[in-house]
Amino acid sequence: MKVISFLVCIGSFSVIHAQVRKIVVAKDGTGNYASVQEAFNAIPSGNKKPLTIFIKKGIYKERLVLDSLKDFVTLIGEDKNETVLTFDNHRGTILPNGDTVNTWTSASFFIYASQLTAENITFENNAGFTAGQAVAVFASGDQLSFFNCRFVGFQDVLFCSRANSRQYYKDCYIEGTTDFIFGSATAVFQNCQIHSKKKSHVTAASTPKEIKYGFVFFDCKLTGDPGLNGGVSLGRPWRPYASVTYIRCEIGDHILPEGWNNWRNPDNEKTARYAEYKDFGVGANIEGRVKWAKQLSDEEVKAYSIKNIFGDWNPEKK
Repeated sequence: MKVISFLVCIGSFSVIHAQVRKIVVAKDGTGNYASVQEAFNAIPSGNKKPLTIFIKKGIYKERLVLDSLKDFVTLIGEDKNETVLTFDNHRGTILPNGDTVNTWTSASFFIYASQLTAENITFENNAGFTAGQAVAVFASGDQLSFFNCRFVGFQDVLFCSRANSRQYYKDCYIEGTTDFIFGSATAVFQNCQIHSKKKSHVTAASTPKEIKYGFVFFDCKLTGDPGLNGGVSLGRPWRPYASVTYIRCEIGDHILPEGWNNWRNPDNEKTARYAEYKDFGVGANIEGRVKWAKQLSDEEVKAYSIKNIFGDWNPEKK
């Protein structure tokens, strides 16, 4: 039987004879900490033991950083709609030290740690529709998994950063305006809703040439705000070898008939690795798709397994 130990709010902590450790965060003071960052700060540097942070309902307006020496953390929200981690960081903001925020530094939540799992949480950047690049989650560690979470914002919401990062999103809701799922990581989206709020682009992958899979969407539902009317692309290549695949996804009428965009560079059509397999819905008519994107065969799609994509990591294994 696993032992659950609750921690008291002290400058540092230790848990004796505990296999699983648990911290409770609550804005009303009923937990061990009132802020999420305080809980992160309490995790020992070099942590190698599973640790759970339970976050009670509330809006936590914090710029969060989980550093690379604090692995094996599980974040569990009390309610995915009412446990909200938010901040209004965005490109162009001048920091107290005089630096100007750019895309890489514009996040509400920076995840440098590996082996992180998050469940039932809303991750938000609320900088606004016209703020430009404003990342909700900068996901950089390896083996990051998100279950039943919401990612909410406008431009550049989910930065799947770092080429050697493997990420898994299941039963999640992700919404944004421009390039709101982007980066060089290998990421799988399973049974997610992907919602567009502007005539723009869903993905902007920057997959390196040597990495095969990039972003893979399995059985997802692509929706959009009213009035987008075929004004949204499935993706445009942030880097020439961008790899994005939609498999058995329901595509709404907000997706443009040609499907994909070359980012105003015809040379990208020679290198971008864009594909679909048995997508359906109003926006999934393959007759209008660009000729430089691929429709996978029944044999080719067999290569798209979790094992092939992630190697020795199975994100569903608890």
